[in-house]
Amino acid sequence: MDKPLISRRLVDSDGSLAEAPSEAPKVGILGSGDFARSLATRLVGSGFGVVVGSRNPKRMAGLFPSAAQVTFQEEAVGSPEVIFVAMFREHYSSLCSLSSQLAGKILVDVSNPTEQEHLQHRESNAEYLASLFPTCSVVKAFNVISAWTLQSGPRDGNRQVPICSDQPEAKRTVSEMVHAMGFTPVDMGSLVSAREVEAMPLRLLPGWKVPALLTLGLLVFFYAYNFVRDVLHPYLQEGKNKFYKLPVSVVNTTLPCVAYVLLSLVYLPGVLAAALQLRRGTKYRRFPDWLDHWLQHRKQIGLLSFFCAALHALYSFCLPLRRSHRYDLVNLAVKQVLANKSHLWVEEEVWRMEIYVSLGVLALGTLSLLAVTSLPSIANSLNWREFSFVQSTLGFVALVLSTLHTLTYGWTRAFEESRYKFYLPPTFTLTLLVPCVVILARGLFLLPCVSRRLSKIRRGWEKDGAIKFTLPMDHTLAQKTSHV
Repeated sequence: MDKPLISRRLVDSDGSLAEAPSEAPKVGILGSGDFARSLATRLVGSGFGVVVGSRNPKRMAGLFPSAAQVTFQEEAVGSPEVIFVAMFREHYSSLCSLSSQLAGKILVDVSNPTEQEHLQHRESNAEYLASLFPTCSVVKAFNVISAWTLQSGPRDGNRQVPICSDQPEAKRTVSEMVHAMGFTPVDMGSLVSAREVEAMPLRLLPGWKVPALLTLGLLVFFYAYNFVRDVLHPYLQEGKNKFYKLPVSVVNTTLPCVAYVLLSLVYLPGVLAAALQLRRGTKYRRFPDWLDHWLQHRKQIGLLSFFCAALHALYSFCLPLRRSHRYDLVNLAVKQVLANKSHLWVEEEVWRMEIYVSLGVLALGTLSLLAVTSLPSIANSLNWREFSFVQSTLGFVALVLSTLHTLTYGWTRAFEESRYKFYLPPTFTLTLLVPCVVILARGLFLLPCVSRRLSKIRRGWEKDGAIKFTLPMDHTLAQKTSHV
């Protein structure tokens, strides 16, 4: 880069980034890249004296804050006890000439390997650095923090800094620096854990892989199903060309099906977990791995459900804008004139559509509230009872509203023979299977004989175990306990 991410003028004008006093603890940085510049900016703003070691200090001096001293590498490692190594792995060997000066100092490795390098090398970059400098205390830290986060300040999930080292004292020193810089240190253990820490930035949305594949599978299935019913069947049976429906109509029919099924899959694992606890008579036995993973992916599945529902709403607004829709209106008007009908008002259909649209808007609004509440900045402002009420109670309300929305859309269509094309039932009948199971199961759990036993199990009671007790007489008190 020819220019730093934060200009020298901005640094000089900000009082919080003013030049550190002479007694401020000094920190060294070996390297002059983008990350080194951001690191120097954050350290200066946190009250540290910064000495940057570069192979060409004259050229690099103008890119760093004026409070930071930019000099040669040999001079930069003289006085600081903590030195950040902001260099790539292949350049570590160039520091071997400084071994005597680095002896006894703390080296903080902030590097990240590429995915190919991570698979190629059995040891982490930090372990390799420690093998080159056995007389130094090597600490792995700050590799999961981006240069932008260092400059703009910690935000939510970017606040945590995993730290690992074989030297407890060095780890403690770096942890104090992390606190001083506004971040939260997370102890990851010995330096052996550095390989796991270096793998963190290489993962691309690890918690979204399964939900994304599930959503894609449902999209493909329902799109193919609707294509066969709405496009292929008229073409083969009646000779009508309706392939124009593929970009909008078929997509708009597919999206609510996927959103509805995904929403039901958010609450189905909770039903299965409750049934399993009732059957076992204890909460102290682990769930099967597939159920445990399913429970952990509920947030992602719910957000994808909201995404599909929002797209469905947008597509629905765009339906009247299509030219094909205008042709259909003209054709309907012509048929009305030819049939000498004064109007085509059907009271039942009008009420069905009004209720159908209203329930859909309410369901989407509730889903929007669930999606907003899942944001860390919002969730952190809620206590556990408030968060549980929104995600559990209102989430179930959204599922019920979506079910009523689907039933109103279907109305009496499920019983019309003409709706079964190629003997395939209407799409909405398929989507009702899982949600209805979830709603019926939740209704059974509300029965006093079942809910009381489930509350006892979740409060520690075990069938055929040593722990037995009776719930308080006030049943409402038992309902307020945490269902963890």
